[in-house]
Amino acid sequence: MSTMAEISQNDHASIGARMRSVLDRQKQAHIREGAPSLALRIDRIDRAIGVLVDHKDEICEALRQDFGHRSIDQTLMTDVVGCLGGLKEAKKNLRKWMRPSKRSATFPFNLAGGKARVEYQPLGTVGLITPWNFPMAMTFSPLAGIFAAGNRLMLKPSEYTPRTAELTERMFASAFDETEVAVFPGGPDVGQLFSSLPFDHMIFIGATAVGKHIMRAASENLTPVTLELGGKSPTIIGNNCQLQTAADRIMYGKTVNAGQICLAPDYVFVAKHSEGAFVASAERSVSSMYPALKDNPDYTSVINQRHYDRLQGYLTDAKSKGARIVEINPANEDFSQQPAHKIPPTLVLDVTEDMKIAQEEIFGPLLMVKTYETTDEVIDYVNAHPRPLALYYFGDDEGEKQRVLDRTTSGGAAINDVMLHVAQEDLPFGGVGASGMGAYHGFDGFKNFSHAKAVFEQGRRFDLGRFMRPPFTPRMRKILNTQAKR
Repeated sequence: MSTMAEISQNDHASIGARMRSVLDRQKQAHIREGAPSLALRIDRIDRAIGVLVDHKDEICEALRQDFGHRSIDQTLMTDVVGCLGGLKEAKKNLRKWMRPSKRSATFPFNLAGGKARVEYQPLGTVGLITPWNFPMAMTFSPLAGIFAAGNRLMLKPSEYTPRTAELTERMFASAFDETEVAVFPGGPDVGQLFSSLPFDHMIFIGATAVGKHIMRAASENLTPVTLELGGKSPTIIGNNCQLQTAADRIMYGKTVNAGQICLAPDYVFVAKHSEGAFVASAERSVSSMYPALKDNPDYTSVINQRHYDRLQGYLTDAKSKGARIVEINPANEDFSQQPAHKIPPTLVLDVTEDMKIAQEEIFGPLLMVKTYETTDEVIDYVNAHPRPLALYYFGDDEGEKQRVLDRTTSGGAAINDVMLHVAQEDLPFGGVGASGMGAYHGFDGFKNFSHAKAVFEQGRRFDLGRFMRPPFTPRMRKILNTQAKR
């Protein structure tokens, strides 16, 4: 009789063998069929649009259940409608994107009729590992570029949203052959097997710590990676700022999906004399959006007990080290008894660097509020920490705004709002340093998931290359010496 360990090992081997078999079949199909035509790429994009639209109600319900509670309207906005824009953008521009890019042939080859161009070829099979916070958005947003570039997809969804993962598998199976798209739900063991496969490209969206493991696994196969990670995205409230407007936009970014967003503001820098005014503005903002929280269908739960405990631990640690905690609870509700894991939006003031909340990505409805005397002080603080996925600046001082943009480095930035740069399909989206590498969206996504093949076509006017072949003559040496100059 087999032991549980043996059964587990057998299952492990079986899953690994199946994933490798699917990858082999996808690669064989890619070689056999060659680069897909414009029509086939558009057809795949259309099918992706179709499964999103046809399953929108199931998507909303699956995510509501996986979270304990998640706003149905928010899911429709972020995980359905928000994905359609990128797919439609790719479909609209694909013919233009696929054209070879003309380049200039270098002198003297251009004089002999030489031509240079870049042709964009499909890579083959892309492996995609998605997170739990926006599982559909983080699948279909990069999928626009993956399909536009002519690739096939293998997908590993998060185990934290099992109903959504199962639905994702059914959705793709209803519209795609397994040689086009294959989905592999499962836990960390499945993810480990998945990341070790020799994909032609791999994209991981999630935590920085896990991204390091993904990159290490990919290196064994020299698989290029796109990593969209997180970090502590700063928000700077500068001079001449409409404070209530800024608070409205910041607190929206901190409360949508209960702050469980890689782009959510992690901490806010506000001038010392404006700290109290900002706290009051934040309280008004939350009260306007959520007059009550506990049973409000618009306010999302923390995903599970583990993350609920993590966030509560940040508050306990900060309070024990001298932080002031401002819980924004408009209806003064008791959250000790609830069916889900809701946490009211909470401001943490007087933060010190030894607090856990100052050291780790928050990923929840908690917001650090820090004060400053000068803008240079803020810039120095941002630059002393790992490069964030996003940076946000509020203010109408053009000089200050440009100084912040020029002297800080982040994956992206938004001015007088938060997160909305990710909604611009013609802008690349990605991180830098600890917040990731590579980018997708629009033409940048098409290029990211393509091989840019350099092509030089020799001219027919005369054989310029004969001057470069031995035996080298005095005339050739004279020409070289003529060119060897500053």
